[in-house]
Amino acid sequence: MFRPKLPNIPTLPTTPVVPQQTQAPMPTAPVRSLTPYAGAVAAVVVVGVVLTALLAAVAVTAVSVAIAAVVLRSLLSSASRR
Repeated sequence: MFRPKLPNIPTLPTTPVVPQQTQAPMPTAPVRSLTPYAGAVAAVVVVGVVLTALLAAVAVTAVSVAIAAVVLRSLLSSASRR
């Protein structure tokens, strides 16, 4: 009673329709491949990754040296007050 009535789905023909070709295919021009640039692109990506990793390493080292300097300064100032 509360179920919706669905319309009947029409069946599609089972035989494939093949379009007929009316013109001869045009000859294609030779296409230049992008493979000569693949090595250069890979080199640029690798250099970028290496430089980014080096920059991150320098930043982490600078932060750790700054923290060590603050801790040593705190220890030396408290030792001289005693």
